[in-house]
Amino acid sequence: MKTILVVEAVASQRQLLVQWLKDDYTVLTAADGAAGLALAERTDPDLIFMALTLPGSADGEGIQRLKVQARRRDTPVIALTAQAGPDAAAQARAAGYADAIRLPLEEEQVYATLGKWLGGG
Repeated sequence: MKTILVVEAVASQRQLLVQWLKDDYTVLTAADGAAGLALAERTDPDLIFMALTLPGSADGEGIQRLKVQARRRDTPVIALTAQAGPDAAAQARAAGYADAIRLPLEEEQVYATLGKWLGGG
């Protein structure tokens, strides 16, 4: 079973992703960037969902620190963003994320993104 790490400060967003994904994936969660980075280092997830902005971190700091870790360079990190407009995904990719999902979360969008990057459960 593939492992998904969710790094998101908003508890309801974390819980929603866990609810949707728990039957198909091992789902790990962290509420802030530091905890997410530590968990990524210990568990080597197959994909990471990470909020674009996290408490206690400068914008983009989490993704930059993940990409510095050798084992995580090829791990898809998907931004969770409230930014609207067609440029949100392009901005996330420019910051180092593999892709972006716009909040509020939609189950179909989450699974389409997982299929794109992991090919299934």
